[in-house]
Amino acid sequence: MKFLILTFVLIISSCAKRTELIYLQGDQQSITKYEEYIPKIQSADMLAISITAADVRATDPFNQQSVYQMNSGMQNNPYAKFYNVDQNGDINYPVIGKIKVGGLTRVEAETLLKEKLSKYIVNPGVNISYTNFKITVLGEVTKPGSFTLPNERVTILEAIGMAGDLTINGVRNGITVIREQNGEKKTYNVDLRSKDILNSPVYYLAQNDVVYVEPNNAKVTSSKYTPNYTIWASLAGVIISVIAVISR
Repeated sequence: MKFLILTFVLIISSCAKRTELIYLQGDQQSITKYEEYIPKIQSADMLAISITAADVRATDPFNQQSVYQMNSGMQNNPYAKFYNVDQNGDINYPVIGKIKVGGLTRVEAETLLKEKLSKYIVNPGVNISYTNFKITVLGEVTKPGSFTLPNERVTILEAIGMAGDLTINGVRNGITVIREQNGEKKTYNVDLRSKDILNSPVYYLAQNDVVYVEPNNAKVTSSKYTPNYTIWASLAGVIISVIAVISR
């Protein structure tokens, strides 16, 4: 009987507290300006670049689509041409040649390209967008996986939302963001329970960020047990209950 009481006490004490589950607790926080953490273009990015002008014919040399692009159905913008950023941060642009865009924001790259095109086109318009901006969410979420996004502005909360939110076994203060910066992998620890996350350098995610949600102790412990263990544990519970009734 004492064993049953002890088991009950352990179950009650192991129940999660409200403060362990609620997001964004604490005093009111002002959100970090997005401009402070705008993602920078990096190697292996694929950029869609379209050029516009009053004289459409002047843009023809810069808007030609590749055979791959036409055959792959990647024609959301019929005037956009795709460019891979090489390991040096360069793109090979028609007529102009190599342009260093690595380390620039998307808007900065548009400004740079516009300056270079002004030698060939009167008042050119430049639009650059990512075609492979991807983030990955792993661990204790409902739908782990990689997500390709239409633009580079995404918060860690939005990413977790796309993955179906944390499971009940996810540790709210055990979130790790893995980010590559200047060729080096860096990790950031995030606590979803605190409003301090709004001013975290990883509140806005960058290209290829990986968000990992840690499992709680209950999940780790349960992973050690086999299905056979569960059967025996259930049987043991029945036997204990019978003994308790007989011993009354």
